[in-house]
Amino acid sequence: MKILPTEFDGQSIRRVYDEAADLWWFSVVDVVQVLTDSTNARRYWSDLKRKLAQEAGSEQPYEKIVQLKMATPDGKQRLTDAATAETLLRIVQSIPSPKAEPIKLWLAKVGYERMQEMADPSLSLDRARQTWQQHGRSDKWIAQRMTGQETRNKLTDYWREHDIKAGEEFAILTNIIHQEWSGLKVQDHKAIKGLQSQNLRDHMSEAELIFTALAELSTRQIAEKDDATGLPENKAAAKAGGRIARSARQALEDQTGKSVVTGDNYLPPSRTKVLKKPPKP
Repeated sequence: MKILPTEFDGQSIRRVYDEAADLWWFSVVDVVQVLTDSTNARRYWSDLKRKLAQEAGSEQPYEKIVQLKMATPDGKQRLTDAATAETLLRIVQSIPSPKAEPIKLWLAKVGYERMQEMADPSLSLDRARQTWQQHGRSDKWIAQRMTGQETRNKLTDYWREHDIKAGEEFAILTNIIHQEWSGLKVQDHKAIKGLQSQNLRDHMSEAELIFTALAELSTRQIAEKDDATGLPENKAAAKAGGRIARSARQALEDQTGKSVVTGDNYLPPSRTKVLKKPPKP
């Protein structure tokens, strides 16, 4: 995931982009703070959740909230309630505030920016290139990361056009592909690298990026050949595509004696915490 700060009316609203699910997640407390100007936005949100829970007869927006780690003013990463734009719009409707309509427009604008990036991926890639350069990535690494992202975008475009829902279903298929080629679930791979809310691909080695791209390229081409539509058919394509990359990975490991999957990352030294050595998939 990529964590990006943003602002509404001069007030910071933390947001996280989940690349696997192709979703933005926003800090609920930050949005509540903007809407209410409360001295204790967390308490306000806690009381509102209790009120929503007492309302009967309909699906409650708080049921779709997850907890993600985001930076606090003291610089530490702490769990906070996060929601998608769709869920936030429902929460906003529950809060009497003159800022309700402006923040709805702001959320729509964030979605529009994402649509622009989907239509012209160079917009997001240019921003990403600048960020990676600022973090000291080599030109070779950046080139491989961008190639992989282009491959990823073509795959998600195919999914959208073949009855795969952005969000949970994107994440399910992404995890299948990753586990097939690497032998690890996405979360387990992140744990090996000592990552929490960070985007796994931003901390991959050149080899990991290459095999991820091979798995996703193979998945798309197999899906296109079979005209895979819906989740079950695309699951089959994901498994087949991942297995192709797994065979290539195992062949390389047999020749080099080195594991492609690694615990290395690009975290600052003080934040690096490798939980365990990568198993041999």
